[in-house]
Amino acid sequence: METPTQRVIIESPFGGDVERNVRYARACMADCLSRGEAPFASHLLYTQPGVLDDSVPEERELGILAGFAWREGARTVVYTDLGVSAGMVQGIHHAQSVGSDIEYRTLGGEWAA
Repeated sequence: METPTQRVIIESPFGGDVERNVRYARACMADCLSRGEAPFASHLLYTQPGVLDDSVPEERELGILAGFAWREGARTVVYTDLGVSAGMVQGIHHAQSVGSDIEYRTLGGEWAA
């Protein structure tokens, strides 16, 4: 088994159909791991019960900024099967501002539009 060495920040939708979007983000993480990458998806970690409430604007912003802190030295991977949300756009802009490489991907299969 290959040891993951490339850190990647996952950008995928969260709000709206949260249940579907969490399943999708987990599939994105599995895709990264299958590529030998070490993925991080702040929107899965920080929105767990007892951590932050994404429906509270101040807590959502705190989660976004905390996720940004992990971007240095990582590539940004944007999964687009479900579209690009406003939060994802914010992440893409941050990645551009810090010079992070950005790659756009799709999973296809059940996630194809």
